[in-house]
Amino acid sequence: MQLKILLPFQVFAEKTGVSRIVAETHEGSFGILPHRLDCVAALAPGILTYETESDGEVFVAVDEGVLVKTGADVLVSVRRALGGTDLGQLHDAVKQEFLALDENEQTVRSVMAKLEMGFLHRFASFQNE
Repeated sequence: MQLKILLPFQVFAEKTGVSRIVAETHEGSFGILPHRLDCVAALAPGILTYETESDGEVFVAVDEGVLVKTGADVLVSVRRALGGTDLGQLHDAVKQEFLALDENEQTVRSVMAKLEMGFLHRFASFQNE
């Protein structure tokens, strides 16, 4: 398989000859082998594992994103990704950087939710007139 990990403004990794991939979703982990049917999955923050003959088993910490398998091509599009060899450090990075929302992001999400609710309420009342 050919694996490409995409970030918003760059290609994080591009590998050929990938024999297996393990990714994490909100429902749990799942594996992809070369002859698996095409699929799409929403990824949760976690560890993406892939294996090639030349590199062996490789671990990448990824943020939320999408995985798309079409034929032999697997595209993974995520907001952030970190490579490394120490699995413990990658798990810590996922917890600290990807799962913990900072105060600014929480405030922005709260304000956006209030704006959306206000818009929907006004739109519904406009539609009923």
